[in-house]
Amino acid sequence: MNNIQEISIQQFEKLFKGHYEELCAYANHIVKDLEEAEEIVQSLFVKLWENRARTKIEKSIRSYLYSAVKNACFNQQKHLKIKETYKEHNKRELDSQNVSVEEEIEANELDVKIKAAIDKLPEGRKQIFILSRYDGLKYKEIAEKLKISVKTVENQMSSAIKSLKIELAEFVTVLGLIIFLGQDLF
Repeated sequence: MNNIQEISIQQFEKLFKGHYEELCAYANHIVKDLEEAEEIVQSLFVKLWENRARTKIEKSIRSYLYSAVKNACFNQQKHLKIKETYKEHNKRELDSQNVSVEEEIEANELDVKIKAAIDKLPEGRKQIFILSRYDGLKYKEIAEKLKISVKTVENQMSSAIKSLKIELAEFVTVLGLIIFLGQDLF
């Protein structure tokens, strides 16, 4: 089953069911958070399915999956470390009271523009975005709360982020930080 490009949905489901638990256990060993581990593995399978036409697996599928999970876990840990570093830096900056009036005005303007851009999103997409970025819910939790699939949550978040990037193009660097770091900026 190394030729993932020609795999049927039934074969893919069998692949998922056959490796899901062991990959979650492996990811949990690395990230020490079962929910996060499950989200990493689910995301991996979603990406694998979506990119199957471009994915070439030159070793065993099991080896490929383990490598991909390991890399995703390490990327997640790196993301969390960067996020924590940014939060610490931001806290030091705010504590030092060196925020000028001009910077505060710009931040308020940006906040207003971001909220306006979010308000322009379709209602369902907006709700999913807010639950993820402002309330800090994981995709699985959002899916359960709204009684939709995790895939729908992922698609709606992707569409929301694309819309916000377009809407806030003039603030693309700041928007990238906000999307990357999540709700902690507000």
